[in-house]
Amino acid sequence: MPSPKAKNPVRSGGSPVLGSSNGRYEFMSLTKPLNRSSPPHLHQRQGSDPTTARLRASESPTRRRGSSSSTGSGSGQGLSEEDGIRLNPSFIRVALSSLLAIDLWMSKRLGVCACEDSSWGSVRPLMKLIEISGHGIPWLAGTAYCLYKSDSATGQEVMLNLFMGLLLDLVLVGIVKAVVRRRRPTHNRMDMFATFSVDRYSFPSGHATRAAMCGRFLLAHLVLAAPLRVLVLLWAALVGLSRVLLGRHNVTDVMFGFWMGYCQYNLVEMLWLSPQTLQGLLGQLA
Repeated sequence: MPSPKAKNPVRSGGSPVLGSSNGRYEFMSLTKPLNRSSPPHLHQRQGSDPTTARLRASESPTRRRGSSSSTGSGSGQGLSEEDGIRLNPSFIRVALSSLLAIDLWMSKRLGVCACEDSSWGSVRPLMKLIEISGHGIPWLAGTAYCLYKSDSATGQEVMLNLFMGLLLDLVLVGIVKAVVRRRRPTHNRMDMFATFSVDRYSFPSGHATRAAMCGRFLLAHLVLAAPLRVLVLLWAALVGLSRVLLGRHNVTDVMFGFWMGYCQYNLVEMLWLSPQTLQGLLGQLA
């Protein structure tokens, strides 16, 4: 019986002959490195195999990319974070620009009393009367008169703090207007009552801040019947609405003014002055 070693000869190194007719050994020759003593036709076959060449060509860039990505992973993360930081301001800028465009469009559409020949021009005198009712000068003069005529200590205390709140409102609104410097709407007519230098700017609406602060103050410190309380709220809302209908302010000016006046009342409560405290402060100054 012939020996199996004769059919499958083995070289001295212990590896099978790669040129055997057995398909298994031929398959292994593609995965294992060839010895220098291998037959020349095997070297030629492996080198000329197009499939193997394509595999090698596609494998090397992948390895290089993998090694480069592993070494530069920290810098890649930094770049992605920088890209995110760059995207956020652009998104915020686009959102603000869109809101500004909507604000200007709404303000122009609602300015129906800006001129006498507007669609609601006949209502303009009434809107101007409401405008004067929310002006700072009538409120300061009326509060000072009530403070002078008040006989009770409680009434003097309430009128004193209301007067201080009105002064605080003028200062804060003037500072914000001077910082923001937003121009009034183009369809506005500069025929307002008793204007000052900062009144050429529109953000925020001083009438809206004053209406919100005085409305909260009156509802909190005066004993009013239910109909009068409703009238106070209605007056504050009409003052803010008149600013847009007359074309004095944009919608966002009035909305921010209402919020600012609401917060100003909280500040007045924090800085509340009693007559005794005021006398003590005046005594220290004297």
